[in-house]
Amino acid sequence: MPEAQSVPDHGSAPRQGAGPRPVPGQDHPWVQRALTVFVIVAALWTVRPLGLSGQGLVVAVLLLINSVALAARHLPQDWIPPRLALVWLTLGIVTAAALIGVSSSGSGYLFAYFLVGHIGVRLEPRQSLTLAALCGLLCGGVLYFRLGPGHNLLPWVLGLTTGGPVLVGILNRSRQRAFAAALSAAESAERAARAEARTAVLTERSRIARDVHDVLAHSLAGINMQLELADALIDTGDLDRVREANQKAHSMVKESLKQAQWTVHALREDALPLVETLTAMLETSGHRDALTVAGTVREVPPRVTQNLLRIAQESLTNAARHAPGGEVQVELTFGAASTTLRIRNGPATRTVSTGAGSGMGLIGMRERVALLAGTITAGPVTEGPDAGGWQVEAGIPG
Repeated sequence: MPEAQSVPDHGSAPRQGAGPRPVPGQDHPWVQRALTVFVIVAALWTVRPLGLSGQGLVVAVLLLINSVALAARHLPQDWIPPRLALVWLTLGIVTAAALIGVSSSGSGYLFAYFLVGHIGVRLEPRQSLTLAALCGLLCGGVLYFRLGPGHNLLPWVLGLTTGGPVLVGILNRSRQRAFAAALSAAESAERAARAEARTAVLTERSRIARDVHDVLAHSLAGINMQLELADALIDTGDLDRVREANQKAHSMVKESLKQAQWTVHALREDALPLVETLTAMLETSGHRDALTVAGTVREVPPRVTQNLLRIAQESLTNAARHAPGGEVQVELTFGAASTTLRIRNGPATRTVSTGAGSGMGLIGMRERVALLAGTITAGPVTEGPDAGGWQVEAGIPG
């Protein structure tokens, strides 16, 4: 009879307190093992004659071969190559038919039923049906032609039915294949979900890193420059300039706190109003009435809003550092399929403080835009009233 085969669970985490996954609709492995033991014990108890010489020795040898062949069905399928399995099962049904003919009584015919059922599980359908037919013909032929002393105890039609269990075995094999395919698909989906989750985590880490850079790197660098300037001016005794540097440092701290609030909103994915937030950002940077809005104002996706605000923040910080006193103009254009932000600053009108940036600002802008399938250009202004300044233009779909 067919047995339950456990399907290996590759690539998934071990389940606590659980054994091999049983195939739905089949018996548990211990049931099949108990049936095997029952068949062998029943044969030892009923098959006769048994002895150490003559017919009894032949029956004993055939009974041993049948018992080993039947017990081998519990070995994992990947332990026995297909060709060896074909030889083993062919030998099993031949010895099962021989046992029916040689023995004078007993339940030896059960070996044929159970082996044929397992053939349907172990071998391909074409091979299974061929061996099942061979088993039925051998067992039926032994009984029909009255070969051996036990032919009077069993009808020859019973021998033909020994090939029937192969159909149950083939059905169980199909169920196993379907279950294994479903399990493999589920494991593949789980691995894909894990990979996607890892990618999402890395993406989120990159976004947080950019936000931290935008808020802290520039703000702290500016505050540090003002404090260093104040330290240097103390030695000169110019207290007015010391106070001015100190006030600038305080002003930058307040600005950093506001930027930190924007960052917290962005990390929480709060839907900030783009126009109002951009206006407030310009005013706190000292650039009133610098925003021009074109097109029909509409709500854009939160991610687009967040990244446009970060690009504006980065551009305004760079303008304050590299072009202090220069005029800043910001244009926000709502197109049919995209939103474009252009920030242009004129040349510096005050002395530029020494010190270089981290170099991560423009890289962060490009990363933000690339993640949203947008475009960005950044470079010096070469003509017009803002010649000598700098312009950043970003367009993001949405």
